[in-house]
Amino acid sequence: MAHPLVFPGKYFFYPIGNTSAVCMTRDIAPEEPANVLLLGCGDPRNVLYTIFCEPDTRSRALDFTCCDFEPGVLARNVLLLTMIVDKCSSDTIWNTFFHMYLDQSSYEALVEHCKKLVAVSDNLQHWGESSYGPFIKMSTEYTLSELRRHWSLYADMQNLPPARAKAIRDAFAQLSKSTSDKYGRSNLTTARSAGPTMPKAVEVVSTQFKQYWKTGVTFTNSKQIAAAKLLNPTFAYSLRGEGCAVHYGTDPLIPFHLAPVFGNTRGNVSVASLVTAIRGQFRDWCSAFYTSVTSPDAVTPIIRFAIAEATAFCKALYQYHVARTLDAGIPIAQWKTQLIRLNGREYETGGAPVLFNVIDTSNLDDHIGLLNILIAAAPLLSLSAPSCTLYTESLLFHGEDATKEFKEKLYADITVMSLLTGLCPVDYLSGFSTRSNAHELMLYAFLQQTSSSKQTTSQFHQVTTWKPPSRGDAVASQVQLAMQTPIFDPSQLGTFLYDTYHQLFEREDAMHFFRHNQNNLLRAVAASNILHYVRESFVLLLKLVRHRLQLPNEQWLEVMDRFMNLLDEDQSLPMDTCNRQDFSSQLHRHGMYTMPFLKTRAAKIGRFSSWKTVPSLVRIIMVVPREKISVLQESVEQIGTPLLQCAVRGKQIYNIFASVHAAFGRATSMGSKSDPWVTFEEDPEGWDGTSPLVVSFTMATLFITELEPPENLRICLVVRSTPGSVLLVPKLGMDLTVFEANLMNDSTVYVLPEQPLLSKATHIQPTSTGAHSNIHGTNAIGTANPVNIELDEQCEMVASFTSRVSVESEKIRRVFAAGETPQVRQVSPCGMRLSFESCTQDVSFPFAVIGSQHRLRLARKSLYIEIVVPAYGPFKAEGMKLNPFPMVRTDGPFNLFSIHRANLDRMPILDMKAQKLDEWLNPHLGSMMSKRERSLRKHEQDDTMMHIKDSLHTILVRSSGIQGGPPMRLLCLRDKATNNCDTVIFIADLRFDLQCHTVACDGYVLPLTHDLLRRIEAPFSKLVTTGQMLNVLMFNEEVTAWKQLLPALAERCRYSWSHGPNCEYKAQGNVPLTTDMENNPLCNCGMGKNVEGMDKENLWRPFSPYVTRIALSPLFAVSYLEPVGRDPSLHRCYVCRGKGKPKIRTCSGCKKIRYCSEVCQRKHWPAHKPKCKA
Repeated sequence: MAHPLVFPGKYFFYPIGNTSAVCMTRDIAPEEPANVLLLGCGDPRNVLYTIFCEPDTRSRALDFTCCDFEPGVLARNVLLLTMIVDKCSSDTIWNTFFHMYLDQSSYEALVEHCKKLVAVSDNLQHWGESSYGPFIKMSTEYTLSELRRHWSLYADMQNLPPARAKAIRDAFAQLSKSTSDKYGRSNLTTARSAGPTMPKAVEVVSTQFKQYWKTGVTFTNSKQIAAAKLLNPTFAYSLRGEGCAVHYGTDPLIPFHLAPVFGNTRGNVSVASLVTAIRGQFRDWCSAFYTSVTSPDAVTPIIRFAIAEATAFCKALYQYHVARTLDAGIPIAQWKTQLIRLNGREYETGGAPVLFNVIDTSNLDDHIGLLNILIAAAPLLSLSAPSCTLYTESLLFHGEDATKEFKEKLYADITVMSLLTGLCPVDYLSGFSTRSNAHELMLYAFLQQTSSSKQTTSQFHQVTTWKPPSRGDAVASQVQLAMQTPIFDPSQLGTFLYDTYHQLFEREDAMHFFRHNQNNLLRAVAASNILHYVRESFVLLLKLVRHRLQLPNEQWLEVMDRFMNLLDEDQSLPMDTCNRQDFSSQLHRHGMYTMPFLKTRAAKIGRFSSWKTVPSLVRIIMVVPREKISVLQESVEQIGTPLLQCAVRGKQIYNIFASVHAAFGRATSMGSKSDPWVTFEEDPEGWDGTSPLVVSFTMATLFITELEPPENLRICLVVRSTPGSVLLVPKLGMDLTVFEANLMNDSTVYVLPEQPLLSKATHIQPTSTGAHSNIHGTNAIGTANPVNIELDEQCEMVASFTSRVSVESEKIRRVFAAGETPQVRQVSPCGMRLSFESCTQDVSFPFAVIGSQHRLRLARKSLYIEIVVPAYGPFKAEGMKLNPFPMVRTDGPFNLFSIHRANLDRMPILDMKAQKLDEWLNPHLGSMMSKRERSLRKHEQDDTMMHIKDSLHTILVRSSGIQGGPPMRLLCLRDKATNNCDTVIFIADLRFDLQCHTVACDGYVLPLTHDLLRRIEAPFSKLVTTGQMLNVLMFNEEVTAWKQLLPALAERCRYSWSHGPNCEYKAQGNVPLTTDMENNPLCNCGMGKNVEGMDKENLWRPFSPYVTRIALSPLFAVSYLEPVGRDPSLHRCYVCRGKGKPKIRTCSGCKKIRYCSEVCQRKHWPAHKPKCKA
């Protein structure tokens, strides 16, 4: 496996999700079928919420593939979905899914339903023929058998022997007590689901959390609590086996959206009212799912399930995509030997997708690392689909600054890695996000003031949307050239890859570790066993890069030769020598590079003396007695989750092999000495069984024949040496050896031939179907070669892109040879236009560029033109700033790049009469700007994005009435320079954008043109004179930006209408149609559609046929790119204006006033007490 083998220590079961639900179709057009892959899917909240967010027509095909390595999670998911369709009562479904203890009626309903599922799940055919088969499908037969086993366990738990039943109950009781005692005081994790209203939620959700863990239910009625005494079997079975492994942070409220509860309250929120509101959300989700499955007018969604580790399942899907093999020989996960075999009924004949336009990876970043996610998931994105999006997220941070840690997770420059992987964070390009993390920043600032948070791993929720970088460019996405793979200089690419390798593995050196973490030592030591990369991980990155760039053997050898030269010369990775053989073996195994040394044939000695032929690779299998593992099991509380690896030890050598697979069971030698093979019988009891542990790894044969006599070599299972594993030295010795055996011991060590993997199995998808007809002069001048990428002198960042256009047109050849120089200008973020007097041609680049800094190279004799441009990046000129809000169409629907979609009809309305609305909405809207933008505004400097945010802030605070008097719902955009107004905005409502933790104006835009004003002269005159219209001033280039933004705001909430064949966008090939004042940037397709909100005011009604609905929301700064908000270290005492002694503390009541010490707090208390919200 391309991840360190983690000794699981204490296993945690997550029956309920740990983040609030999001809509998986938020970045694809409503007409586009959605093939969604959910890796590490957890509970079904995102599936249910996505279906809930669909429009009432439900005409889009939705196909979800849900992958999780925990069978208990998927068994519960299917149980929930099938109970909904079988019309079980909402209360019963809630109880059985969310409560740890059940009343008799709920328990009986659960058991009865489990028996029903067991009856129809004896094989794939019977399941497919059942009433659930049309909408719930199994990706593998193993998945169905494991789910059936769990349903049987649930149904039979009531019949357990008394001793076993008591052991389970006692374990739950113990966890209940310890959790409510230790974690019930302040539950910030659940409060995160309240988004901007988090400060108001902390107290109530903490009380509810403590009650939940005390009673095991969400009831507040004492009779209902007393009746729920039967342990819910669905919480008692997991990969850990039978018992209690439920994570101590489990809370039924987390998957839901708490903001409307606390944001719309007109009084105090109680635990009972909170739970009632959340159960209402759950009923709405269930109702939407039931309708989507049972309505004859709806397209039935399909939900597929697969039990497998995420990267393993990705590999299996990709192997089927390129080789049409159902059985790729990939184990489902660590500690298991069951191989993934895809269900032929679904994948061969049933149309199950293996490429997806949406891939969500939950918070797998925390568990397997961001690079591993990109390596596994990127090849599964359907680049030929109109849209393709990958979502990553993390909850944990380990470094000094959580807000900046994301940039470090790629171990290289984001721009270069985007070009190599084909995916880029959208907010990195756009410079803003429509998802708010202001509450995360506030929580992080608060936690940083507590000493305990600096000693342990803490939480910071980072959600990132990835798309191909050229998808934000209307020109580049339509020009075939833009999708051709770029060309790197082999030497520069080899250097860049080596630097990435160095960054990945430099932490292996203890001196580097302590030097790098000297300011963060306690947290770094606590997290030192959280490592995600082994040499095979890097080899898989090389594999992705090679095939993405489509490099032929000769060029790839140049890249690798440069890499190897640096590896040989660099002496700054002292531990790398111990891992070099592993690296060499994996390079050869994956067909990426074969060391000259490995091209010689291994001698027939030692274990190979009787073999007919000795292969280049072998698999070493070692049987480890279970009692040897018990040393680690006994030290779980001390050591947590140490990493295990294998080693080959001789008298002079010590080589580490970190790609290890392990499982409990019995290996039996078969075959003969000349043709050995082994069978393996897995122990179904796993960690609770009695069988030994069997570990295996791959290595090049020469390393056990040529370096030392085989008789000298020992195979070892060792704990990886880290600052966090030194506690094991007294038990395991300095080498941290768990077990070792002589290579020649054929009763403990097995050596089998291993075949290299086919390096050419990876197939590059065709990424474009050809150039679009309305692109300027495709090849009008001549053929454009693939873009060359030049890195800077350190080979760390992109210095420039170069595109060469061969002058092939006879007419242009003549004028070019005669000395005419083409005009060049930037026409889109990634596009430059070459123009001669009578001819133009667009040249596209794979990334946004700074066109004003272009250089031309003219070869009049050789007849070519080269355009050299630097790469765009955050805070640089041009690039995405030419249009930060692109709306792009290829051959399908229009797609948004930087703004997510929002079905306004599914978003709760903000109650303008809610209690203390301004207390949370004011700071939320004020968090749009970064520290840099605030400074620009303060000093009246010009910045278009800052101006846009300032205008949005004005619209939002005035329409909500939290600043400047009563709500103003009628606004006009007025150009400061000319005093002209050509856009009127009507705000019908403010709504909660729940999934993105923000708010949005449900509004309508009326673009004023001379023609329209003539038609509406009378009502418009009345509107202006009596409608109390607020002027929102626009400065400089902000006028253009609003013309670009408005089409995106209209498109994002387009769920009840479509762009017709006569759409002006399609006809002109431009979005917006114009950026000129007094001209309409919008097409007419949405005009007068879904405008019932205009009936709120009599003055507005005459304009209903001419307005287009929009969803206007804040644009937030990107915290990993620049500081957002005030640095907590700059806060000063309210009383004396001094710094903290030693730290600034916040009043525990109102959370607003800060003091340097208790002395100042006591001094101010008499005056502050009447105002404090204690």
